[in-house]
Amino acid sequence: MNIRKQYEELEEKILSPMATLSKNSLGRQNYEEKCSIRTDFQRDRDRVIHSKAFRRLKHKTQVFIAPEGDHYRTRLTHTLEVSQIARTISRAIRLNEDLTEAIALGHDLGHTPFGHTGEKVLNDITSCGFKHNEQSLRVVDCIEGGGGLNLTYEVRDGILCHCGNLEAKTNEGKVVKLADKIAYINHDIDDAMRGGIITLDDLPKECLNVLGNTHSQRINSMIKSVIDYALKFGEIKLSGEVGEATWELREFMFKNVYIGSSAKKEEEKAVHCIKELFKYYMEKPEKMPTEFYERIRKWGVERVVCDYIAGMTDRYALSEYINLFVPLPWGKIY
Repeated sequence: MNIRKQYEELEEKILSPMATLSKNSLGRQNYEEKCSIRTDFQRDRDRVIHSKAFRRLKHKTQVFIAPEGDHYRTRLTHTLEVSQIARTISRAIRLNEDLTEAIALGHDLGHTPFGHTGEKVLNDITSCGFKHNEQSLRVVDCIEGGGGLNLTYEVRDGILCHCGNLEAKTNEGKVVKLADKIAYINHDIDDAMRGGIITLDDLPKECLNVLGNTHSQRINSMIKSVIDYALKFGEIKLSGEVGEATWELREFMFKNVYIGSSAKKEEEKAVHCIKELFKYYMEKPEKMPTEFYERIRKWGVERVVCDYIAGMTDRYALSEYINLFVPLPWGKIY
C-alpha cells in the first residue's frame, strides 16, 4: 500500500483550486526517489524540523538581545507562532497545509545572532551583502548537513520570498509572508509591554478599535480578515480597515520599539561583537571548524566566514568573542 499516493489523491479531493498539490511539485534540485509514506512537502517539513539550523533558533534573538525573562520570544518561538498562524489560514481556505508548514518552519533558518542587528552589520561589512531570507535559502540549499536539504522548488521559493518585495509563486508562500508579519507585530507588542517599553495605552486607539484590545483579539482579527478576503476574492491579502490598522500598528512598533528604544540599548555591543569576529576569521580562516574551512576553495573565504557567523547563536557568538578577545585569569591565585 502506497500511503503517499493516497494522500495525493486526498489532496485532489479536498483542497481548493488555489492550493498547490504535492503531486504537481516542480521537484528537487537533485533527483530522489519519492517516499512511500510522505508527500514531498511532508518530507521537506520533516527535514527542516530535524536540522541543526532549526534547533539553533532557540538561542537566537527575536527583538530583545539575550533577555533574562523566560517568556520573551526567541527566533524559534517566533517561527512556531508563524507556523501556527499560517496553518490556521491555510486550513480554513483549503490550501496545502504541509507546504505551508514547511515554508513557515524554514523561513528564518538563515537569521543571524542578535536578530536584525546581526543581519544589518553583516550586510554592511561584506562585499557580497547579506539578507536573512537569502541566507535561509542558502542554508537549505548548501550548508545544512554539508550539502543542503534538497528541498522542493515550492518550499525553497516560499522561504526566499517571505519578506521584502519578493512574491512567492504559491499561495501557501504568500500566506506565510503575511503570517510572519501578523506574528511579529503581535508578539513583539506583547514582549515590549512585558519589558515595560510600552503600555496598552500607548498603542494607537484607532487601531485597537478595529483589531481589539487583547493579544488574541488582534491576531484573530487579522487572521479572519485574510481568510474572508481569500474566500471572497481568491487572493491572499490583508486589506480593508483591518489591513490599514495592521500596517499602522507595524509603523508604531518601528518608531517606538524596533528603533531607538531601551530594547535596543545593547545593539552597539552586538555590532562590535559581529565585526570583530568577522575580522578575526577573515584574517585566520583556519580557526573556523574544519567543515567550514574546507568550503573556502568552493565559495571563497568571505562567503564562508559570513556563513559561519550567520549560523551562530547569540550565546555562541558571545562565547567566541570572550574566548578570542577577553583575557582570562591564568594559574592559581594565592
